[in-house]
Amino acid sequence: MSGKVYLYPIWIRLWHITNALLCLILIISGISMHYAGPESPSIRFDIAVSMHNISGVILTASYFFFILGNLFTGNGRNYLIEFTGFRKRMWKQMYYYSIGVFLKQKPPFPIGKERKFNPLQQVTYALVMYLFMPIIFVTGWALLFPDIIIEEWLGISGFAATDLLHLVSGFFISFFLVIHLYFATMGKTPTEHYKSMITGYHEDHSEPESH
Repeated sequence: MSGKVYLYPIWIRLWHITNALLCLILIISGISMHYAGPESPSIRFDIAVSMHNISGVILTASYFFFILGNLFTGNGRNYLIEFTGFRKRMWKQMYYYSIGVFLKQKPPFPIGKERKFNPLQQVTYALVMYLFMPIIFVTGWALLFPDIIIEEWLGISGFAATDLLHLVSGFFISFFLVIHLYFATMGKTPTEHYKSMITGYHEDHSEPESH
């Protein structure tokens, strides 16, 4: 059974594209700020700071839009993990990503109207969107207004701890984005998933193959 299904409404597509652009600006400006110097080929420090701060504020608003969208539409259910049989489903998906996809096997959990994310995507998306994103927002706003940071935390400078947590969270989100872009090529064609995020329609593939 196959056919095109409308999976991504306009609000998700606009949020997704906006989020991607803002994250890219934040990564570039953040790296430029971190390695800024007289001989550095990166963006000038004051410009990088402005880019980072403005993009961070807009991304925060975008995140709350995402949370409200999940609360008041059916999109939020895609992040709810069903723990019964979860380990078995996870191994199936990991097998597919590491071996099955290169053998041209069908995905064990194809995208469809009732399920947008496979088990591995559910875990990683939930961790990024509901753990690392809140952490990077809280620490980012604290660094924007350093007067609210406590002076000492667990025996070290509160500012240093906040900055470190912000950098570590930013690293994990950046790593996730690279992997996300790669996995997005694992459709029927390398551009299938990218086209879906533009048109909103996705090819509903046949029943999953058992391994």
